[in-house]
Amino acid sequence: MPVFLLLLSLLLAALPAMAQEAPAADPQHKVEEFTTLLADPDVQAWLRERAGELAAAPAAPVPATNMGGSALSGAFHELEARLDVLLAGLPRLPADLATAGDRLAREIAEVGPLGALLLVLGFVALGLGTEWVFWHSTRSVRRHIATAPIDTLRQRLRIIGIRFLFGLCWIGAFAVGSLGACLLFPWPAFLRSLLLGALAVILAVRFTLVIARFLLSPGNEKLRIVPTTTEAAWFWTRRLAVFFGYLAFAWVVLDLVAAVGITEVSMRLLGYVLGLAALVILGEAIWRQPPRQPGAPRPATALRVGMIAYIAFAWLVGRVLNVVPLFDVMIVVLLLPLAIRISHRAVLHLLRPGDLDGDGLLGDQPAPQQPPSAWTVVIERGLRLAFFAIGAWIIISGFGVDMNMMRTSDDLLGVFLRNLLRALAILLVADLLWQLARTAIDHHLVHAAAGSEADPTEVIRRRQRVRTLLPILRNVLFVVLITMAVLMALSSLGVEVGPLIAGAGVVGVAIGFGAQTLVKDVISGIFYLLDDAFRIGEYIVSGSYKGTVESFSLRSVKLRHQRGSLYTVPFGELGAIQNMSRDWVIDKLTINVTYDTDLDKAKKIIKQIGKELLADEELGPGFIQPLKMQGVSSFGDFAMQITLKMMTYPGKQFTIRRKAYAMIKRAFAENGIQIAVPTVRVAGTDAHEGAEAVAAKAANDVLAAKAAQA
Repeated sequence: MPVFLLLLSLLLAALPAMAQEAPAADPQHKVEEFTTLLADPDVQAWLRERAGELAAAPAAPVPATNMGGSALSGAFHELEARLDVLLAGLPRLPADLATAGDRLAREIAEVGPLGALLLVLGFVALGLGTEWVFWHSTRSVRRHIATAPIDTLRQRLRIIGIRFLFGLCWIGAFAVGSLGACLLFPWPAFLRSLLLGALAVILAVRFTLVIARFLLSPGNEKLRIVPTTTEAAWFWTRRLAVFFGYLAFAWVVLDLVAAVGITEVSMRLLGYVLGLAALVILGEAIWRQPPRQPGAPRPATALRVGMIAYIAFAWLVGRVLNVVPLFDVMIVVLLLPLAIRISHRAVLHLLRPGDLDGDGLLGDQPAPQQPPSAWTVVIERGLRLAFFAIGAWIIISGFGVDMNMMRTSDDLLGVFLRNLLRALAILLVADLLWQLARTAIDHHLVHAAAGSEADPTEVIRRRQRVRTLLPILRNVLFVVLITMAVLMALSSLGVEVGPLIAGAGVVGVAIGFGAQTLVKDVISGIFYLLDDAFRIGEYIVSGSYKGTVESFSLRSVKLRHQRGSLYTVPFGELGAIQNMSRDWVIDKLTINVTYDTDLDKAKKIIKQIGKELLADEELGPGFIQPLKMQGVSSFGDFAMQITLKMMTYPGKQFTIRRKAYAMIKRAFAENGIQIAVPTVRVAGTDAHEGAEAVAAKAANDVLAAKAAQA
């Protein structure tokens, strides 16, 4: 938010300049004033006194033209001379201001105090009356603004535009009425200038309020263009009105005292005093600025002090030391990044797709995982281009370079500046193209990620393909655009890009020989993608690596293991790939049952379970072929092994298998079919005696073995 007042700090430069470049009055009027002043006895006495002082004063020393031959020494002595002149003219400032007061008193005396009061009242009454008529004749418009829906983007933009035009017309009504008073009544020249200056101050304040309400809308946050808190919106609205009103007041004061004809030194001193006061107002606003977000702290003290010191130093360098180019560069360097950042946030906030809650209105992004629209990118980058153009124009004008001459000039500076601007334009256009391309790709990625698992298989495959290839395309497009933009910019600056391209080719070959593994990884990745070996979200196995494909770059792929670990595997090390998530999966289940099991009965039970699983709302869509029994696959020492088979979509088999096992166990138990488990059976008349006999036999076998070894 401080950028709004910082932008106005450029106007600080105008205050002393106004003192030097005051508008010239009418020549005939000047002659009349001059003859009147010469006829005044007081003026004649002052001229005689001044002539005597000049005759008695010693001759001013001629400053050295070369003090040590350094530019710094010359600048120092120039500054010293300027300060001496200002200090010498300081005692004359009260007298010059008193002269302006006397001029105003004489103007009022010509029409009388009552006549002057009536003229002023007529001036104010006509302005307020015209404004009152406009206000009451636009009730329907104001009612429409207050009650119109602002839920959609189109509705918000429409109401914002209507409010802004209404505010301008409201100010225009007051201005027309006040100017009409100046045309209807006969005014003394100086008094008319004074009232027109007052009108300029009033219009400046009110126009600033209209602009501030258009951008900040402190009364309705849904119509706010620049995202900030309501407290901050009211704060900056008031400070903008005060600052702009003061600048208009300073301009009017300098214009009026210039019409009186005070000395140039007094004009400079008055301009410096008014500039310092404007600097104080600006510093107070920066120091007391509220936070931009609810609950956030104000900017750090060091940051605020640094900004105030930077602006004060820029004003001191630009106007007191008269180094105008350096002042322009310092202001542009400070304001350009702030203006770009705030315009970026403002465009994203204004063109948001829907209303957001809480901090979403104040963040730097329009919504989580929602890329901006193409229009948003065009407007935001267009504003950035405009800011760069304004900054370049300010800097070039500060150095005294004529823009028209620069386009046709053949000297070194003109050619360099022309080529530099062309190179900057190329880079900005390349940035716009990249942002548009990235936005389009991000929209496709978001659309692909927003699909449902219930979509048809072909749609799911297409989304996976998009999510796999578009990130690679985005990276390649970025490299191509930045390379072309840099080469074109260098070419516009007069650099021969042919040798650079040839040298880059040689360096590329050398790097290729030295980084064969990297080249192998990149080329292998390209062929994996061309073969459609895997996609994002698929589970693959390659040697000792296995996991779900999360993302990949030009060189490697990231696999997320089911236990959470993340593998980053170069494409050159993948080798043969087993894709576990493509098309369909056949899952086989094995169950051990006892030898006395009725297989026909077991087959019917499993078939019924398959039907129930197929009819399940959650598990049924995952089947391609239902669960069924294939028969006995082998005979074991303690059980028969029967095999079951089902065909599912990839990834669905795990949930179905767990549910199937639970249903089979419960159904077998209800129908008297036993799940076989390995057991040890000891034969004998008595269990206790049999156990002792087995233990004794084992001990005898051990002793016999030891005896045989001995």
